[in-house]
Amino acid sequence: MKKYFFLFIFTFSLLLSCTTGETTTYYLIRHAEKDRTDQSNGNPNLNFEGEKRAQGWANYFEDIQIDAVYSTKYFRTMETATPTAMTKKLRIQYYDPRNMYDSVFKAETKGKSVLVVGHSNTTPVFANKILGNDIYENMDDNDNSSLYIVTISGDDKESRIEKVEK
Repeated sequence: MKKYFFLFIFTFSLLLSCTTGETTTYYLIRHAEKDRTDQSNGNPNLNFEGEKRAQGWANYFEDIQIDAVYSTKYFRTMETATPTAMTKKLRIQYYDPRNMYDSVFKAETKGKSVLVVGHSNTTPVFANKILGNDIYENMDDNDNSSLYIVTISGDDKESRIEKVEK
């Protein structure tokens, strides 16, 4: 009888471990509105509207579990990520937009809820790489309100885009 009890407990534990903690959710956003006054500046900061939107993202994520915040190393992405990272007491981690969703990133983020701040030409590409399918096209250069949500649970991958106003 003991053997069957332990076998039952082992099997139940194995099933439970396969179905819990394995959901990974990526929240991908483009940086908030940037200062466009100097067209020669390749690394502008956020403008006033962008600062408000960055705070708006922090408000949006207030009741959502976020385990990690990633950003490219541009001022506008770091400034967009900062309010959420501060609210969640997380440090911003950096990723190379030329090498998105590699094996290291997958391993570090598996089973977590992750905010990724990028650009109009990287955010949809990042979502596509996670999905393993070219679903999304580049964003409009004035789109600062789209939120790409990609969820992986086991072998199932789902995605959607939401518009989030300030």
